[in-house]
Amino acid sequence: MYIERNLESVVLKASNNFPVILITGPRQVGKTTMLERIAEDGRNYVTLDQPMVRELAINDPELFLQRYQPPVIIDEIQYAPELLPYIKIYVDQHKTKGDFWLIGSQMFHPMKNVSESLAGRVGIINMLGLSNSELMGGTKTSFTTDKTALFKRLNTAKPQNLKEVYERIYKGSMPALYDAEQNIEQYYSSYVNTYLQRDVKNLTQVGDEMAFLRFLSTCAARTSQMVNYADMAKDVGISPPTAKQWLSILVSSGIITLVEPYFNNALKRIIKSPNMYFLDTGLCAYLTRWTSAQSLEVGAMSGAFFETYVVGEIVKSYYHAGKRPPIFYYRDTDNKEIDLIIEQNNILYPIEIKKSSHPKKDAIKHFKLLEKTGKQIGPGNVICLSSDLIPIDQNNYCVPVWLI
Repeated sequence: MYIERNLESVVLKASNNFPVILITGPRQVGKTTMLERIAEDGRNYVTLDQPMVRELAINDPELFLQRYQPPVIIDEIQYAPELLPYIKIYVDQHKTKGDFWLIGSQMFHPMKNVSESLAGRVGIINMLGLSNSELMGGTKTSFTTDKTALFKRLNTAKPQNLKEVYERIYKGSMPALYDAEQNIEQYYSSYVNTYLQRDVKNLTQVGDEMAFLRFLSTCAARTSQMVNYADMAKDVGISPPTAKQWLSILVSSGIITLVEPYFNNALKRIIKSPNMYFLDTGLCAYLTRWTSAQSLEVGAMSGAFFETYVVGEIVKSYYHAGKRPPIFYYRDTDNKEIDLIIEQNNILYPIEIKKSSHPKKDAIKHFKLLEKTGKQIGPGNVICLSSDLIPIDQNNYCVPVWLI
């Protein structure tokens, strides 16, 4: 069963504008499946995961391109950066749009060569796991707090109750888990082993895989919290600089996203550390050893997982529309906080996240802090477990989580 991806139109548009496109993102989020689905007849496919093919690409790139002529999909491009200068020569000679569709699982050092070697010739597109709107057949647009857009979403969104929301949170966003019945714990166990052995070991400078696994689990236990390198390093038994380096690996490989604090010269006493969120709540639940959706919902991390899920869905809505998420958060030394701020066209849109079906009006009390910025404040949302889109006041709405 193929689930239509919101990125499909973005990829086809980019292919009409660039000779090379690069789809990057975590392992097993469906990059190859999507490209094969939308590829026209006659486009070749080759993966550098195969040792003999990889050896050919590395040792004789020119012969490789003769064997696998464009238009072509080249998977796992990070394993053969030696191929990139020859792709550049080819596209400069032929000047044909969409000749090369490249796929890379991680944005590690070899992947940086793509943007450097193919500057001006490559369109880079980030892909994450399935969003709730993709699974439920909802809207393809990036999330906005505007009430007109939210009411339009009501036309296609399918309501979900508390149990259904946490089943989605527990299961996560990997397409393989929705394609066929699988043991979730076994799936994520295999996923972690693959990630550690094939990507972290082969493509980074991590020497101690077991320490890195402990760090990964430590980050999972801290999802939706502010980054504190000293505390994370202490938990794992590594130095703070190593913790910073390892977290950058998790961010680069699409496991974690960091939401930076909103900075404005008019705002004083701002906390400057980013907040950290896992992008796949199923992986996060596996690493923190929750064994069912029900135990997760009633457990100590229930609120943290709900916030992580909401942030992840908003982030996906932007990446899967071909956009960079313009999101920030606010926290000051007085512990006044706004969970998310979307900044677009110099307008700030505040968002609070509450695991509640009936949030109180004081959920939006800190939105007024943004008035100090001197910028226009747009409509705000409280994303929650409400059963409907309900106004709090003239400018702010309670938004059910299934409407993201």
